[in-house]
Amino acid sequence: MERDEYLADLFEEHRDHLKAVAYRMLGSLTEAEDAVQEAWLRLQRTDDGGIANLGGWLTTAVARVSLDMLRARRAKAAPIEEEWHMPDPLIERDSELDPEHEALLADSVGLALLVVLETLTPAERLAFVLHDMFAVPFGEIADIVGRSPEASRQLASRARRRVRGSAPASGGSLRRRREVGQAFMAASRDGRFEDLLALLDPDVVLRVDDGAAPRIVHGADAVSQQAFAHSPLAEFARPAVVNGGPGGVVVQDGVALSVVALTVADGRIVAMDILADRERLARLDLSEFGVEH
Repeated sequence: MERDEYLADLFEEHRDHLKAVAYRMLGSLTEAEDAVQEAWLRLQRTDDGGIANLGGWLTTAVARVSLDMLRARRAKAAPIEEEWHMPDPLIERDSELDPEHEALLADSVGLALLVVLETLTPAERLAFVLHDMFAVPFGEIADIVGRSPEASRQLASRARRRVRGSAPASGGSLRRRREVGQAFMAASRDGRFEDLLALLDPDVVLRVDDGAAPRIVHGADAVSQQAFAHSPLAEFARPAVVNGGPGGVVVQDGVALSVVALTVADGRIVAMDILADRERLARLDLSEFGVEH
């Protein structure tokens, strides 16, 4: 067996893991694929005879590529408050996840968590993702970010505090969370304002990315008013599982208008994330929901 074929077989054994790392780092399915491909190219250019732990080497390679991509993204972007955008959602028609998506969501990486990761610095995000999600030692993280192990530990600690303070954790079974999501969609569709309000946590946050001016709304009253104002669209919402949690795809006349992800805890919605950027929606495979390309 030729070297490239042998390496390709070994690489494929790690592909799902590498894509999971890159997706958490980048929040973009396309960029995650690019990062994994670049790791493969780097492996081809390397003397693999000197690699004692291929899985670890590839994880480091993908992390380095992802870090460079994040830094390049940050360098050309406006301040995060102006340029915040929603990560790419992983969407399924029912609770049975696609095997590829199941690997990407092995740690229940909900959209709300990925949104918060978007607000971290590239180094903070790398330290948090590698250490807290994949148990990579700080000594190895230090080599990637060019800092000491203690400084890398501090990066992860700062990121952890931000995540704990801003990313609501879902709770309960998927079935129960879907029931809450379905009740919310029904209340929206029927224009039942009081029922909408009752399903929202007092501190619920709504984030909307329409590709122009991303909006963030806080509080049950304000969020319920937004939902009530857009209730005519609720009749076009089709139930979905979005990043492992309840949600929906709004489709009208074969065109995707939005993807909605709900984070539910203790029977109430604590976060709503809506992707309504038509250009990005057009790149998603939503044919199962009646979207015509």
